[in-house]
Amino acid sequence: MKLYCIGIGPGGAEEMTQRAVRALAQCDCVAGYGLYLTLIDELLAGKERICTGMTREVERCTAARDAALAGKRVAVVSSGDAGVYGMAGLLLELCADYPELEVEVVPGVTAACAGGAALGSPLTCDFACVSLSDLLTPWAVIEKRLRAAAAGGFCIALYNPASKKRTDHLRRACDIVLETRASETVCGLVRSVGRAGEESTLTTLAALRDTPVDMLTTVFIGNEDTRVIGGRMVTPRGYRGV
Repeated sequence: MKLYCIGIGPGGAEEMTQRAVRALAQCDCVAGYGLYLTLIDELLAGKERICTGMTREVERCTAARDAALAGKRVAVVSSGDAGVYGMAGLLLELCADYPELEVEVVPGVTAACAGGAALGSPLTCDFACVSLSDLLTPWAVIEKRLRAAAAGGFCIALYNPASKKRTDHLRRACDIVLETRASETVCGLVRSVGRAGEESTLTTLAALRDTPVDMLTTVFIGNEDTRVIGGRMVTPRGYRGV
């Protein structure tokens, strides 16, 4: 018996890898958050769907596991990469006591990579990804990680920068990074990357703290070497010796 955990990339079917498309085609049942199933609707014709909302991830993955144990060919889908703030870890935990069930994790293009490409090349050198959602991670831990990333000179990709309830997390994050990084540091934002209405913007760290964002936005904070080249956000790696 086999259960797939598939990263579908940031947008629709064209943002998926060929491996992900092939794995999905082999399944007759697909589990996922409603928005993600909608994004790949054209690939789900004739397939059973297991759909649950936010905060019901355990229920969704448990239902998918049980369907696979019942003999169905099942996929659990996550946006981006299933192992980056996705369902892969949870699914492996829930299947640990079922050795007869093989879980195959199929990678996808995460928002840091897709958003970075939309902006230019902000993550050419070392970088860190930090989620600003404190739903599952205490804010004190997020602050610690932000300070460490900023002090280490990493470019930073921020996931989940705001929601209807979390309206000030990006400002608080910027204030932390501003403790060790210049206010004119190049930053970028990409909203709805890989989807209809994709938007990208360049700004500075000082201006970023007051910029409206939402859960569909990925934020990029450059390091001391990041610059704007031809209207694109670029962090040189040093190939040219400079």
